[in-house]
Amino acid sequence: MYADIIVDITHEKLDKVFQYGIPSELEGVLKVGTEVIVPFGMGNRETRGYIVGFSDEAEYDETKIKEISRAAEGSVAIEARLVALAAWMKEYYGGTMIQALKTVIPIKRRERARKKRYIRLLLEEDEGKRQLDLYLHKNQKARARLLAALLDQPRQEYDLLTKKLNVTRTVVRALEEQNIVLVESEQVFRNPIRRKQEGSRITDHTQEQQHAIDCFREDYRRGIRRTYLVYGVTGSGKTEVYMEMIGEVLEAGGQAIVLIPEIALTYQTVMRFYGRFGDRVSILNSRMTPGERYDQMERVKANEVDVMIGPRSALFTPFPRLGLIVIDEEHEPTYKSEQVPRYHARETAIRRAELEGASVVLGSATPSLESFYACKKGDFQILELKKRAGHKELPEVFVEDMRREMKAGNRSILSDRLKKLIEVRLKRHEQIMLFLNRRGYAGFVSCRSCGYVVKCPHCDVSLSEHRNGKLVCHYCGHEELKVTCCPSCGSPYIGGFKAGTQQIEELVARQFPGARILRMDMDTTKTKDGHEKILEAFASEEADILIGTQMIVKGHDFPNVTLVGILAADMSLYSNDYRAGERTFQLLTQAAGRAGRGKSRGEVVIQTYSPEHYGIEMAAAQNYEGFYDAEMRYRELMGYPPVENLLAVLMTGPEEPLVDTAAGYLKEFALRAGRNRALKIVGPASPYVAKVNDVYRRVLYLKGADLRLLIGMKDKMERYIEINEGFKTMRIQFDFNPVNVF
Repeated sequence: MYADIIVDITHEKLDKVFQYGIPSELEGVLKVGTEVIVPFGMGNRETRGYIVGFSDEAEYDETKIKEISRAAEGSVAIEARLVALAAWMKEYYGGTMIQALKTVIPIKRRERARKKRYIRLLLEEDEGKRQLDLYLHKNQKARARLLAALLDQPRQEYDLLTKKLNVTRTVVRALEEQNIVLVESEQVFRNPIRRKQEGSRITDHTQEQQHAIDCFREDYRRGIRRTYLVYGVTGSGKTEVYMEMIGEVLEAGGQAIVLIPEIALTYQTVMRFYGRFGDRVSILNSRMTPGERYDQMERVKANEVDVMIGPRSALFTPFPRLGLIVIDEEHEPTYKSEQVPRYHARETAIRRAELEGASVVLGSATPSLESFYACKKGDFQILELKKRAGHKELPEVFVEDMRREMKAGNRSILSDRLKKLIEVRLKRHEQIMLFLNRRGYAGFVSCRSCGYVVKCPHCDVSLSEHRNGKLVCHYCGHEELKVTCCPSCGSPYIGGFKAGTQQIEELVARQFPGARILRMDMDTTKTKDGHEKILEAFASEEADILIGTQMIVKGHDFPNVTLVGILAADMSLYSNDYRAGERTFQLLTQAAGRAGRGKSRGEVVIQTYSPEHYGIEMAAAQNYEGFYDAEMRYRELMGYPPVENLLAVLMTGPEEPLVDTAAGYLKEFALRAGRNRALKIVGPASPYVAKVNDVYRRVLYLKGADLRLLIGMKDKMERYIEINEGFKTMRIQFDFNPVNVF
């Protein structure tokens, strides 16, 4: 037998399968996905690699085939199906096979197992009592205390017992030597779910929820596997629908993965699933220790877990009976990886489901245009939840024009209406959330008097302010000098937005001195349990006002929140990104959805300098389909996804002239290779930050309606880069339909 191995060297020229012989002592031990040590190259240096297949025939001279040295110590094998998924990711997203394999390997190294020790009494009760009398007679008090405790409860945890009784190891060892007790140990899996919450199964669903559940159930029982979009307004009970679908899969002997966009969502989401499915639920997230992450994979292998919840990386949980992948808040940009391969969890989940015969459920109140477009084309099945659960009303939304506030003499970041509504809530002992829309913070330049935003004349995205005094477009490279007066109204109040969450906290504290305030941002959530502590405190009504960035507005359910204030709605509206309108609409709609989820109807104040923008208007009306129609007209006009596909070629290197030359050559090659095809090439251009740690950056865009054509162009460019010596010092990545330029 021979093993086909991918060598652990991330280099395009070595991105191929090497054949190695299997020594007799490893026959029957190795599996697809096992990490091994092999001799590699002229010097036979020891190198790690992964087995991707086996064959019983040598592909070339048997005398030249080297043998595997050994299995890597402490390696964790990956499933054959995940290797197949890695191969697809490598082909679809670019990069090398080893980069794709390392993405799908959930745990890279074995961690030290955690053991728990117990002391067990070996004597019968009568014999134990006689021994206890003997210890008391000899005045051996410590031994007597230990034996008396074990007579009450014959098996107890070692550390708890010895601490409680103040007994030393010597005493325990003495009883062991007399065959009175036995010290036992067993492996204990680290469980990241620290708080148990009993829950009951809810069967009183709305008509819309029941219809969605029944559609899925009927398909699943008939063996039909497809992708569904659960499109439901905020508060419509999407999570309850997911749980019923998962329950159906588990009853049929399957397993489920639930992806959530951010760590901030984990606590509340997990507790709801834990209440329904108990110990069969586990989580993964980046703040867990390596030991905790390793133990969750061990629990999966030991068949102790049926539902895995976590962000993007949880998609690669090696379940052998995967039946369902749920992607909650599927519109979130965090589902797109920024490391090679730059995969999207939605596309990759659909591919994994195809390979393993599973279904995919996407859920959102504000679906990505890609998913809604797929529903319109008939690729996905839509399941709609148009009403809030419990007959609750959607909040009343007020749009405050901050240009008028300024003209009226209010230069505060809080509008007069928002101040009055906060005062009312504080008197009623109701809670308030203030959301600062910081996405796109460093980007656009706008006028505070009239709302004018400086845009690129060629790409219809905002120009970004650079430190050299220039305004730059990051799609086509257009540049112009920074303006000091508004070109529209002549006002000198033109520039970027400078306020952060800390400044807003200070301002609110001065304005409302009696209010209890919590702030949730990157600074206050640095610790491992930072998110949970803040959310728990707010849920327990230990604070009146929660101030934060987008992490506070996603998926959280606080019944006593009746007012949401959205500060600087324009921040993401004019970021240097063709998805700016979509991002803003989604953020505002999600933020508005936090209000009025309890008994009282909520109110929302959106503060903006662009109240007439369709993204703001449709978010205020909670009208997704109206927004979709308007945004799709813009995408069709400009040739942006999902109407056309976009391939970004990201280039970095230590020498600016070389990066510029390489970008030029790559564009010329793309023009020749794509001639006579429906392909547009834009750039090369500089991203927002054109240089980081003395590394220069450029980006080239290829547009085309046919995704297969762009994948073919990616393959040709990879080969061109591989044979051209000039690209050796460059790092080049390919990104389809990018979420961010860099």
